[in-house]
Amino acid sequence: MNKKGLLAVVFTALLLLTSCGAKAPAKNAEAPADESNVIYTEEANQAKEDEQENAKKGMELNDESAVIYTDDAKQAKEDEQENANEGIGMNLYEDMIKELPPEGYDKKREGIEYPEFKKYSYYSRTAERETNVNVLLPVNYDESREYPVLYILHGFYDNEDWMARDVVALSTVLTNLQHDGEAKEMIVVLPYIFCDKDMPYCTGMDMANCLAYDNFINDLTSDLMPFIEETFSVSKNRENTAITGFSMGGRESLFIGIKHPELFGYIGAVCPAPGLVKIPGSAMHPGQLESSEMRFSEENKPYVLLISSSKADGVVTGSPDSYRNILTENGEMYLSHIMKNTGHDHTSVKPHLYNYFRMIFKSPKSAAQK
Repeated sequence: MNKKGLLAVVFTALLLLTSCGAKAPAKNAEAPADESNVIYTEEANQAKEDEQENAKKGMELNDESAVIYTDDAKQAKEDEQENANEGIGMNLYEDMIKELPPEGYDKKREGIEYPEFKKYSYYSRTAERETNVNVLLPVNYDESREYPVLYILHGFYDNEDWMARDVVALSTVLTNLQHDGEAKEMIVVLPYIFCDKDMPYCTGMDMANCLAYDNFINDLTSDLMPFIEETFSVSKNRENTAITGFSMGGRESLFIGIKHPELFGYIGAVCPAPGLVKIPGSAMHPGQLESSEMRFSEENKPYVLLISSSKADGVVTGSPDSYRNILTENGEMYLSHIMKNTGHDHTSVKPHLYNYFRMIFKSPKSAAQK
């Protein structure tokens, strides 16, 4: 065979070898030009296995947007996603509502530490004065965590101490529910909601005094909420912010929740006073809202809207039902808690709080499972 023929044979053999797949290069050979063909040492193999194990645990090591969740944070993220996926899903809470809670739910238990309210003050630019507020922190409050916040509003003639009284047993009810796994840890805020530059306190049931209570919406959003967020470790989104109230405070909580659904994902009211809409035949109040305004945009539906009332309440009479009827006419969902014989006092407030505590800051499914 001549020299030219020999070269042809060798060239053909090399082509066949390449098409069938060349053997792996020696350990110290140069890396192949194709980046998808990577040769791993034992250390590299172990690193690859570690990376795959981390990926299984939810850590995308090569994704800059990845987040490593603790158990609590992961659960919170799942709850938030459930809320987003299900919209308000309010019907899932209905079976949770009890007219009256179980016997002893408001009694202290042995071996459990119950937190106490502490009084603070902040400067209200809206009222142009120092204003008191009671705050209840979880027993194991930790600055490194962020907590959801519940604002609870008092009634006519009262102040920030009304809800903190032993007869309401707010701390006891909440703590017992937390130990039973039925309520989330939260910060509870009891503000003074009479807000007027000239009058430091309520002087009577007239237009001027009613407007001072209505003015609290400005104090809350401009002064109190910033103070709470600067002073304590709180989560600021609507999924972790709730409001409720009793009597005049119930009317104001509905008003605030409807006007600021971007701030409050959970809204409650127990025995809400008349005046949210115009009172028929009365010159006492023009109404805070038109009936047509008692609605929510699609992107800001409340996760919970709970209205509690008593058939034996002779003070606010039919105002809670009138609010329910307007919401129904406007196509809005809400939860209705009706008590038969409780009064316009703590006997209605405690059952409302029992139900409300068990609903807020949870996804509908997780709440309904309790």
